[in-house]
Amino acid sequence: MRYAYIYLPESYFLDSKTRYPVLYMFDGHNVFFDEDATYGKSWGMKEYMDETKTPMIIAAVECNHSPDPGQGRISEYSPFDFRERGIGEIHGRGKATMEWMVNTFKPRIDKKYRTLPGRKNTFIAGSSMGGLMSLYAVLEYNRVFSRAAALSPSVWLARRRIEQMIQGARLNSDTVVYMDYGSGELSNHSNMLHQYANITSLLMEKKVLVESRIIPGGTHCEASWERQIPFFMGTLLYGWGPAGRRKA
Repeated sequence: MRYAYIYLPESYFLDSKTRYPVLYMFDGHNVFFDEDATYGKSWGMKEYMDETKTPMIIAAVECNHSPDPGQGRISEYSPFDFRERGIGEIHGRGKATMEWMVNTFKPRIDKKYRTLPGRKNTFIAGSSMGGLMSLYAVLEYNRVFSRAAALSPSVWLARRRIEQMIQGARLNSDTVVYMDYGSGELSNHSNMLHQYANITSLLMEKKVLVESRIIPGGTHCEASWERQIPFFMGTLLYGWGPAGRRKA
């Protein structure tokens, strides 16, 4: 069992007819509340959503907290099998994670809340391994997700497999991806700047509408990702606007 954190905008309770787009997020325990966050600091998404009155539902599921790398988050959030120094062989269960999200979790959200369930109004976001999963989701489940935000995505993992995934993806022409990486974390993995630039170029070659940023002084932590919320939310909602909502 695990928790799902659901954010409903204030307007949801003031108008019983309006339906809303949904942003699905990974690492739900880190999204809203400091007391639930792994390292004591959340993204602060609730404060941002409340202050900006963004008309959107957020559905964020916590990860598997097992300390066993083969069963926990790193396996659950990897689309591929890979070998990591100091850990060994990891069996990627990312496909099973996304199958559950698309075929079980999303239908439950659409049934319980007033959502706009179509692809145009269904987005996904995450950071680190969750950022890689967001990239995977919008590429491999493009029929479900139209836009994704991948913050500090773990594109150092299974590099060739990620490149092949992008090259082989069948995408709608309106696919949007926001992707960023902190300048302060580029040295965490070898040749990271080149790999990040390569992934950006491959997405552009597939005619994905990409916003790609290197964050000055950005690091691999929730406090840094919180500062990027206005940027990635601006991209996810660019051209959408309140007029995109409709009555039930």
